[in-house]
Amino acid sequence: MKTATKLTLILLTLSMLFALVACASVPKTGAWESATYRSDKEFGEGEKTVYVAVKAEEQSVTFTVRTDKEFLGEALTEHELITGEDGQYGLFITAVNGMAIAEGEQAYWALYKDGAYSMTGVDTTPIADGEHYELVKESY
Repeated sequence: MKTATKLTLILLTLSMLFALVACASVPKTGAWESATYRSDKEFGEGEKTVYVAVKAEEQSVTFTVRTDKEFLGEALTEHELITGEDGQYGLFITAVNGMAIAEGEQAYWALYKDGAYSMTGVDTTPIADGEHYELVKESY
């Protein structure tokens, strides 16, 4: 076999392996059984781009959200990535990416910005281009 043909075959095989790894998804087990999306996705159009990692049971996916919204909650509800109930402290997140907190389950969705626990709620967190957030299902 010619060297050019071997090289082409190797490159094609590596490309296919890279594509499979890049498209890897979270297994449909546990909390992820009810997840709307089990792989990284992009949403919307707008001037600002924010990245939101959703983490539950040691698995995660990342959403890239392009938006013109002022607050994170608005950007996420616009694409039905979160649902919640209005409470005395703002929006209490009851589900992220279709994954709800079960009745009686002692857990909640925690919001982090750049790795630090957010001191504001999702509906009062202003966003700027390039910011990174995490919504993490945590037990209490």
